[in-house]
Amino acid sequence: MEYIFFFIILIFSIIIHEVSHGFVADKLGDPTARLQGRLTLNPKPHIDLFGSIILPLILIISHSPMLFGWAKPVPFDPFNLKNPRKDSALISLAGPSANFIIAILFSIIARILVLINFSGFEFFYSLAVSTVLLNVVLGVFNLIPIHPLDGFKVVGGLLSEKQANEWYQLERFGIIFLLAFLFLPVGGSNMLNLVLGPVIRFIIGVLIPESLGAGIV
Repeated sequence: MEYIFFFIILIFSIIIHEVSHGFVADKLGDPTARLQGRLTLNPKPHIDLFGSIILPLILIISHSPMLFGWAKPVPFDPFNLKNPRKDSALISLAGPSANFIIAILFSIIARILVLINFSGFEFFYSLAVSTVLLNVVLGVFNLIPIHPLDGFKVVGGLLSEKQANEWYQLERFGIIFLLAFLFLPVGGSNMLNLVLGPVIRFIIGVLIPESLGAGIV
């Protein structure tokens, strides 16, 4: 049963992440996501069969130390934006920001549940903590500055035009860099664990001091 709730939390966290991209794009002048019906929490238009269902289920059932997935990317047209490079960075940042906001909200809920300590609160506390853990991981992971993750365009928006043009040349190598980051062994671990592990554990420790968040990555 806990796998089902874990899976549902992951799916809706990913969907909120994607809807946030589209919402900010719409506010910045690009209605593409809205016109395509992607500004909705209805899972149907967002679900990617492999990234949203098959891969997360495999990771959950196999007790993988790292859980992630993705939905269909919410489209946006940079030609509709006043400042395509900087606005694209804001749109990209919206997804991870939404995950961090969710994590903060459920951290507050978890603390309230501990304070009131009502009958059966352990189950709801566990759900709240799981929501915090998943959203911290999703938020931090997506800020990795490697294409196709959000962090790549966030960095591009911070650079000068000349530097950004050079930066975007790395886009073609993104999948290679990402696979190396995820799976290349380094000192008995991998780059993902070495670089992101301490960051994720620190954030989780701030939000949920009581949780054993160190095992999430």
